[in-house]
Amino acid sequence: MHVIGLDIGGANLKAASTENHSVSIPFPIWKEPGKLENRLRELLFDFKKPDCYAVTMTAELADCFQTKSEGVNFILDSIEKMAGGIPVQVWQTGAEFVPANVARDIPLLVAASNWHALSTWVGRLATDGNALMIDIGSTTTDLILLNNGVPVPTGMTDPERLSTGELVYTGVKRTPLCALSSSLPIGENIYRLSAELFATTYDVYLLLKQIKEDETCFETANGKSANVENAYDRLARMLCADRTEFTIDQIREASEYFHQCQKKQILDAIDQVLKDQSINQIQSVIGSGEGEFLVDEIVSSHPLLKEASYTKLSKIITGEASQAACAYAVSRLAAERVLV
Repeated sequence: MHVIGLDIGGANLKAASTENHSVSIPFPIWKEPGKLENRLRELLFDFKKPDCYAVTMTAELADCFQTKSEGVNFILDSIEKMAGGIPVQVWQTGAEFVPANVARDIPLLVAASNWHALSTWVGRLATDGNALMIDIGSTTTDLILLNNGVPVPTGMTDPERLSTGELVYTGVKRTPLCALSSSLPIGENIYRLSAELFATTYDVYLLLKQIKEDETCFETANGKSANVENAYDRLARMLCADRTEFTIDQIREASEYFHQCQKKQILDAIDQVLKDQSINQIQSVIGSGEGEFLVDEIVSSHPLLKEASYTKLSKIITGEASQAACAYAVSRLAAERVLV
């Protein structure tokens, strides 16, 4: 069966097919929710018509919707209009697909369930003992324990997972730097930071050359392109300064500091997850997402994880598909489980 998986995020739309084709495009849904249907058509322009659409979402949390239920219904309306009669199946945290009409009745089970779909699918890569999936995206990080290939999260909803450490609201592109630290050491001085959206982690990893420049991407704090020169300007603004007041080497020093702050946030959350579930040994780690490079560092620096077998999802599926890992996961799961 030919399936297209859709991951409808609040800032990005991702699609992946069982034929190993995947595409991701930016779409901040809170700005123009009414354009979702058309943007989905653009996303799927060069895909072959599927037998089924498999859906997961996080965009229901966008503040253009008053409730998650309203968001789920709006997203499913847009997908069904785009689908034109092709069946739509929605993943939910009960570990199964349900038709769109059923999904509308259980909004809290289908809301933000993409992490569950991904961990269910990657479980086949870690079928023995304890494993930890670390998925670092542009906006968030998911830390999911698996036992003999089966996800065993403590929390199921986003609020629950925020309290358990399984969801860390930090990612490698969209996180405001003031969410990582309130101050910044440069040389012998410590500067208090402006609590403004002047710069994000996108700028940090552009300056550290962990993410490639993209002159066509304008999803940045000031709407200017994603290159090193603009990142320099944006990050200087965090110090209420401009490029004439700090050198690029000083700003790169600042970038490394923010990088370490983010890394510590994720390491602390991993420790919480392992402690709460009384885990003292991990046999394998699976890393995925746009921040896979950060997963590499986290695994090598954590005393338990560095002893484990480490698998990068980008080495199992194409790098393009690994950037849309949740969409790819629901496409594969639906092909195995759904009859249409």
